[in-house]
Order: sequence, then structure tokens, then C-alpha cells
Amino acid sequence: MKLKEQWMKQGFINEPAAEGTDLKAEIRRMCEEKNAIVLAHYYTHGEIQDCADFIGDSLALARKAAETDAKIIVMCGVHFMAETCKILSPEKLVLCPDLNAGCSLADSCKAEDLKKYKEEHPGYQVISYVNTTAAVKALTDVVVTSGNAKKIVDTFPKDAKLIFGPDYNLGSYINSITGRNMLLWQGGCHVHERFSVPEILKLKEAHPKALVLAHPECKGPVLAVADVVGSTAVLLKYATEHPEKDYIVATEAGILHEMQRQCPTTLFYPVPPEVSEGSIGCHCNECDYMKMNSLLKIYNTLKYEWPTVEVDEAIAKEAVKPIERMLELS
Repeated sequence: MKLKEQWMKQGFINEPAAEGTDLKAEIRRMCEEKNAIVLAHYYTHGEIQDCADFIGDSLALARKAAETDAKIIVMCGVHFMAETCKILSPEKLVLCPDLNAGCSLADSCKAEDLKKYKEEHPGYQVISYVNTTAAVKALTDVVVTSGNAKKIVDTFPKDAKLIFGPDYNLGSYINSITGRNMLLWQGGCHVHERFSVPEILKLKEAHPKALVLAHPECKGPVLAVADVVGSTAVLLKYATEHPEKDYIVATEAGILHEMQRQCPTTLFYPVPPEVSEGSIGCHCNECDYMKMNSLLKIYNTLKYEWPTVEVDEAIAKEAVKPIERMLELS
């Protein structure tokens, strides 16, 4: 099998760099040479965040990339994030270091299933979390982020018939704080589903003065014991504005890298995943998909300008509409 065919089959380039190669330096050199930018989600490895041009949440990164004159975007996150970059920057070459980097939440809502559900509920409008595929966005009336979901939902009349998906926990939280009764898609993030109240209480007992920061993708009981509930960006902002406090953090542990960078004297305690009695659990709750990104893969994807991410033109045309509506409403 030819080398390129092997790469295409595995979804990333597994070519080793020459001995002694400074991957970060080479990535930055190629970015300058090729007019490329590297975007890194908060949940990627710290060394990737340190090497990136921009770090942040998925939609914010895609919008930032669209504002630049870069010809190439390397999206270090998961596949749907690269799709969003392509939707907002159709003229740019969008690269994804590993096409296998999917998302359990996005995977929980297939376009064909949502289409059928809409047909079964005529008269309902669809509000979709940004953590969805381009095909799902194309079936959506308005997209939301975890940071603006409440604001967007509040723009609808109180009697509006709404479907919220795919994250059940986020939708349930928005229902609880808005008094709505939106129909909720039964999807979830495999990382945030693993947080539990007992693990938080253990950390609270060890660090009684620490505040609990929780992402709204967590289960309701976890959010009930949190001091601050918000998107990754909101949690980061709160911590940086109150660096004198210590924090117990219930979201993907990659965010601690940026939190610690901005608040070097603050103590952050990641909530571990829920484990059964007698088992040995790790100290962090991490997204396996996000961690598929590596410096070597970024180096190779810039070197060969592959793997690329494309979005069907007809789907992209429809998928951009709910994003534009969200921007208008927010």
C-alpha cells in the first residue's frame, strides 16, 4: 500500500520527524512560511496551547480564524470544530491533525435522526448546541454556545415550541433557569457525564475554602453543588478575576493549563472521573478525542497540508444560517 493511502486509511500522518527536530519551532516556521494559523481548544495538551496562535472555545476560535488573512487553518480540537472553521472560512484550507478526533456529544445526534424527530414534532424550532456536525447545524434554526444559550432561549416567546439538543444536561439546566419546557435530545459528553457529587465532596472536605466551578454539560446534581456554573470561557474569566481564591474544577482538565498560566499563584483541583469502589482512578477527567492532537501530528499536517476538512457546499450554505442568527440575537 502506498504511503499516502496508508495515511488516508488511518486518518493522520504518522511519519516520525528527523532526530533533533524542534517541533514547536518548525510549526511556527511553517506557519509563517505558509501563512497558516494554529487554533487550540482549551482541552488540548498544554504544549499545543503554548504553540498555538489562538486558544479558546470552538466557535470563538472559528470566528477568530475567519477574521484573519491566514490561508491555512489548523484546528486542534475535534472534527466538528474543523467543520465550523470551514463553514465560516470556506475559502481557506482547513486542516485537522487527526480525522479520528470525534466527539461523543456530536455523535449522539445524527442528522438523519434529528430530521426524523423534527418531522414527528411539526411546529417546533430547533436550538442546537454548537457541539454538533455541520449536517445537524443545517437542520437547526439557531445555534447556541454554553455561554449564550440562556440569552438566546430567552429571545423566543414563552409559548414557543422548542427542541434543544444534543446535550441533555445543558438543555435541562437552561430549562431550570428559564422556566421553559423545551424538548431535550438525549445526548451527552462522555467527559462531563463522568463527574459526580461524591468526588466533588471529597475535594471539598480536603479544601473547604475552594469554590466549585462547573460546566453546564455536567449532570444536575453536580451543578447543584457548584458555586459558579458557566462555559469554559466563563469559568476561566471568573478564576482570573478572583485569583485570590482556590478552585475545584468540574470540566475537562485541559482548561487548568490556561487557568494556571493566567493565575500562577492560584490552586486548582481537577475533579476526577467517577470511579467504582475499590478501583484506582486517575486524578483528571480528560477527553480522549482532544488528546489525539499532538505536536508531531500538527507538524506533519502543516508539512503535507493534509488531512483536510471539507463541508458539502449545500450543507454549508444551510449550516451557516443558524450561526448567523445566533450572532444577530446575541
